[in-house]
Amino acid sequence: MKNKIILGVAVAAMALTACNKSDDNKNDGLSAFENDAKAAVEQYVPNVIYTTYSDLAKESEELYNLLADAAEKGVNALSQAEINAICAKFLQARQSWEESEAFLYGAATDFGIDPHIDTWPLDVEALATALSNAEQVSNLEGEDGIGYASAKLGAELLGFHGIEFILFRDGQNRTVDALRGNEDDEAFSGKTVTGAQELIYATAVAGDLRDNCYRLIVSWNPDAPKAYQERCEELEVPVSMTGSDKTYGENMLGAAKAGSTYTTWQETLSSILKAGCSNICNEVANVKMGNAHSGEDVNYIESPYSKKSFQDFIDNILSIQYSLYGKANVNAAESNSIINVLKNHKYDRADILQNKLTASIDALKACQAKGAFVDIYTDNLVQAAMDVINELDEELNKAAEWIVKQ
Repeated sequence: MKNKIILGVAVAAMALTACNKSDDNKNDGLSAFENDAKAAVEQYVPNVIYTTYSDLAKESEELYNLLADAAEKGVNALSQAEINAICAKFLQARQSWEESEAFLYGAATDFGIDPHIDTWPLDVEALATALSNAEQVSNLEGEDGIGYASAKLGAELLGFHGIEFILFRDGQNRTVDALRGNEDDEAFSGKTVTGAQELIYATAVAGDLRDNCYRLIVSWNPDAPKAYQERCEELEVPVSMTGSDKTYGENMLGAAKAGSTYTTWQETLSSILKAGCSNICNEVANVKMGNAHSGEDVNYIESPYSKKSFQDFIDNILSIQYSLYGKANVNAAESNSIINVLKNHKYDRADILQNKLTASIDALKACQAKGAFVDIYTDNLVQAAMDVINELDEELNKAAEWIVKQ
């Protein structure tokens, strides 16, 4: 009788254990860590990547529309307020782009969009030659000029920095009076280029920028606006992953399933930290700042005409923050965020990672308060910022290595 009772208890216990195990692993048999990692990715993809690329597409479209209206209206009929509005919209779109650089992996890299719209330094001498050619300027006019710019100008004359040159000088918005005259940059010496011609060029380049920003969101989000999808179809550009009909978002959200390039949720989180966050961390410290600061290439300065380099760098580090926090434009982590996965699963360097993130932003703000990067790139504050950003990079890689072992 005793043996029967013990056996009955054992069977009941086994049934209860099986039930509990089923509850614990109800999400496709995933471990507790994998469930949390999956939730973090499902938070990150729509709330960081989709949101940021949606903002960028909208703002680049608005920038193009403002420039197209200005070019059609003519510089003699423009007010300074209208120029200022165009400059403000440029900076807004620029910020969204810089805040996307922690996820340059995917469409931005695979389709060559990053170098196409964000190559620097601008080849000002080549721009002077192009804009002093009346036939070439004529080819840039109107909607047909967008395709001509995309195909003929080359990366050194396209994207944000070509537009920046037209809209800003020495950290200030261009004046209406300057645009009503002839270009006086030293690279244009001996050439006659009017502000009207410059606006035609900026409009064509902005249209190409807009199209590439449409392509980014369409390549990630299967539910991107229909107008964006139709424009990509019109341009006949690929928007799905090579050899697949999936978007990059579908691929990442489908991790650990057949057909996804991400075999585990651990690998997915690790890739976000390494291929995304660490990559831009290293670029900010050792390329964007390092090339000029070290003297390796003193002309390799991003956004020199608007003098917004430090803001670019801050926005790059914020793109890491938003990736870790699980939502764009926030200063606190979402519950289902990567940083909380680390903390909740007792990663002992999570607070160090957080501290290095905060310190990196603070160091860049200290630089920004002292002056523009183009003016102070040799300063000791720049070296201090580079050092702490490299320390952040080390922590991102350590966290990524810990994740894959879980």
